[in-house]
Amino acid sequence: MTSDRLIAGRYRLGDPIGTGAMGVVWRATDVRLRRTVAVNQLILGPGLSRSQALEARMRAMREGRIAARLHHTNAVTVFDVAEEDGQPWLVMEYVNAPSLAALMREKGQLPPTEVARIGAKVAAAMAAAHDAGIVHRDVKPANILVADDGTVKITDFGISRAVGDVTVTSTGFLAGTPAYLSPEVARGENPESPSDVFALGSTLYAAVEGMPPFGEGDNPLAVLHSVARAQVPEPRRAGPLGPVLMELLGADADSRPTMKQAHEALQAVAEGRGAPVIANPTRILPSAAADDESTKTTVLSPSRNQVPVGEADDATQHVDMSAARTPGPPLPPSFETGSGQGGKGRDRRQFALVGLGVVAALLIATVIATTVNRGGGTEDPPVATGSSVVAPPGGGSDATAPTTAVAQGQADTQQPTPTVAPSTSAAPSTTSAQPSTTTTTTTTVPPTTTSVAPPTPASVASFVQSYYGMLPGNVSGAWSMLSPSYQATTGGFNTYAQFWGTIAAVRVGGVTPSGNNRATVALTYTLKNGSTSSENRWIQVESSNGRMLITASGL
Repeated sequence: MTSDRLIAGRYRLGDPIGTGAMGVVWRATDVRLRRTVAVNQLILGPGLSRSQALEARMRAMREGRIAARLHHTNAVTVFDVAEEDGQPWLVMEYVNAPSLAALMREKGQLPPTEVARIGAKVAAAMAAAHDAGIVHRDVKPANILVADDGTVKITDFGISRAVGDVTVTSTGFLAGTPAYLSPEVARGENPESPSDVFALGSTLYAAVEGMPPFGEGDNPLAVLHSVARAQVPEPRRAGPLGPVLMELLGADADSRPTMKQAHEALQAVAEGRGAPVIANPTRILPSAAADDESTKTTVLSPSRNQVPVGEADDATQHVDMSAARTPGPPLPPSFETGSGQGGKGRDRRQFALVGLGVVAALLIATVIATTVNRGGGTEDPPVATGSSVVAPPGGGSDATAPTTAVAQGQADTQQPTPTVAPSTSAAPSTTSAQPSTTTTTTTTVPPTTTSVAPPTPASVASFVQSYYGMLPGNVSGAWSMLSPSYQATTGGFNTYAQFWGTIAAVRVGGVTPSGNNRATVALTYTLKNGSTSSENRWIQVESSNGRMLITASGL
């Protein structure tokens, strides 16, 4: 492609002013109106069939027309949609300004108030877009223009949608960085307006902290893992902007503010005022029938720490900065998602109710045992079992975690049985003397223990091979090979299963022992969309209650 070429008989190309995964942007002259414009040459993915190419062109034209509906002082206006040599072109307002990404490269971390000012202007444009039914899908520093006179404009509306998925292209390669994606988009869900809110939060976080919340590693799939886990480290340089950023970066899409609320909060910080309390949507719990979008109620809370009981899991997970910089394991995102509308709220309430029921049962059982031991009755005391099972409702669902035995690992037990004592057989024998005197003697049989040799390099390598050999076909079996503490870091079985649901196959290239309880495994993932990615991951294995379990992993 050369300059001075006439596109669609009207736009004469000048110099290229930007390139990216989505296409090439040219400075051009509208010879009819004699004005300077920016022309974006959208590059469709290679290897498309004729029908796929036609569909992509039609989608690009449609998205361009949709973007042209938006007119806002902080959004780059789309003037025209053209087609030349079978490729779509978007003709846009020309803005002689560097991108926020360029400013970040030049100046490093920006002052929080300046970042808030930029964010407020972008949020204002995005709020107007959302009101018009337009989702940007690719908010990031490179798509925000910041002029010397203070002008701020966001560009590239609809372009990611026009050329295909912003995450993975049809050829299996990642288009651009996934560092600014929302967790739900990283999991493969369709982006909605809350996804733009999260992406804006990641963008502003990067501007004030110097890097996005999940880093920008050389392995895009590893970055996707980190994004999907949604563990956002607390910003250290953001000052008054920090609480607003953490609101925008809420792990649950339903817990994030609207873009209009984000604009108001960012504007307050930019002006040196206290950020207003952002209302989180709260679902009412009177009955199952009331748990839908029509019952969503907005409640103003005086501080972020006062989270409604039913929404406690919606809060962004705060982790140590160093921990968040290390890409997570090839496991799930860090928070659970329900199925259908209101699924998240129902799952959280069900887990909370089950947990309360188990605690109550434990207390009652303890009181009974204590009363009997003190001679409070003549009946045989209840037999204490060695397993306590906490299973969420609907255990037969594929989206429900395998039942986990708390005491002795009896994972197949279906009926929750409160644990009174950790012994595998604790049936107290009661001996009664003459009716005039009663003597109670309790004998507790100690738990049976099995002597298990510590892990060896060979056994660890074999165990790691068997773990990945179960995936992605037997997710429940693989889940049982993770320690409870490690399971907790993955966000639960739902998210674990959701992640592996995106994988078609995983191949182990080799396992290299590194010590008695650690090994490095070479992995190649084949995603269901046909793309592949490779990584070297260390796995730590320990013996617990007679069996080996994975306790940690990393890149």
